[in-house]
Amino acid sequence: MRVLLTTWGSRGDVEPLVGLAVALRGLGAQARVCAPPDEDFAALLARVGMPLVPLGPTVRSVVAGTKPPTAEDAFRLAPALVGARFDTLTAAAEGCDALLATGLMPAGARDVAEKLGIRYVYGCYHLAGLPSRHFAPGVRPGKPSPQDETDKRVLWEQDAQRVNTLYGPALNSHRAAIGLPPVDNVRDHVFTDQPWLAAEATLCPSQGMTDLDIVQTGAWTLPDDRPLPEDLEAFLDAGEPPVYVGFGSMAAHAPKGIARVAIEASRAHGRRVLLARGWADLALIDDQDDCFVVGEVNQQALFGRVAAVVHHGGAGTTTTAARAAAPQVVVPQIADQPYWAGRVAELGIGVAHDGRTPTVDSLSAAFEVAVAPETRAQARAVADTIRTDGATVAAKMLLDITSRSGSTD
Repeated sequence: MRVLLTTWGSRGDVEPLVGLAVALRGLGAQARVCAPPDEDFAALLARVGMPLVPLGPTVRSVVAGTKPPTAEDAFRLAPALVGARFDTLTAAAEGCDALLATGLMPAGARDVAEKLGIRYVYGCYHLAGLPSRHFAPGVRPGKPSPQDETDKRVLWEQDAQRVNTLYGPALNSHRAAIGLPPVDNVRDHVFTDQPWLAAEATLCPSQGMTDLDIVQTGAWTLPDDRPLPEDLEAFLDAGEPPVYVGFGSMAAHAPKGIARVAIEASRAHGRRVLLARGWADLALIDDQDDCFVVGEVNQQALFGRVAAVVHHGGAGTTTTAARAAAPQVVVPQIADQPYWAGRVAELGIGVAHDGRTPTVDSLSAAFEVAVAPETRAQARAVADTIRTDGATVAAKMLLDITSRSGSTD
């Protein structure tokens, strides 16, 4: 059995797919991962003994500028990715029985599967972009929207038209070139009626949240048994647990001055700081020995040894911190991050920072809540409810559907 897994997006889009690939391999299947050609992602796959099949431009080349991507950038990137998927996935899917796509609107993936006559599955890591009568586009699932049901329907129709404008011309041009009829609703075509939700149910409950028939597998976690670096171990052992501060693949979107703000706010509470360099290239502000900087590191091993985790609210970081019972301070910036921030606050396992750019005072106030004994106790209680078998669940489902005949829906 062979499965092609594809995504285009940041570390949070790629690493779960690698976790799923490892789970498939553990069940005796062959998995190929087609993802952006960033060095980080190639190294991630090399770590588990898998090659990366490159798709499109590097993510860093798109997001790591001094300013966030513009609308003009989106109109250049969308058709380029559609074309890349038709070209790259057609070759990569040779001999495969199924194609699973995630990440930034994977228009083109289902179409390749359709042409090749293999099964197609759309996977997502959150609910925020899925049509629903319960919330409007851009409104966090689970929170009431100001619009009535008719208004929400109109807004979701406008969302579909936005996706059509970005992806429709390129998608239908490529479909015509391989003898397929045009698609009139790209978003719904990509999502299908039964998307898979790769998110842990405690953190992301899905029952009744969308109008689609969600299949919730649980989060796709890549097991990590790497030891922590010796110098990091020495820092951890030299004092009380530090506050971890990291913004992952955020580059232009990371809050300005976040390293200084986080260090000063932590010191105000007598806390040491562990900065994760990340794509924002966070750095120390002085040479005091209460701060330390790390690069790419095993967060699964690290988060159980910190006082709190300050982060952007990516699905992967949120889930890893929750599994480790580490209280969280989430400073959301874009996309699904406000959703995860809200869930952290609602579950009582941390704080959702109000606003994208914290000050020393606002972050210090958030720390006070996060490091309180009751928050730590609640984080431990929630950690006990989180399952870790999502990738295996999804892998078994993929093998099951590929063993049955049927359409590519």
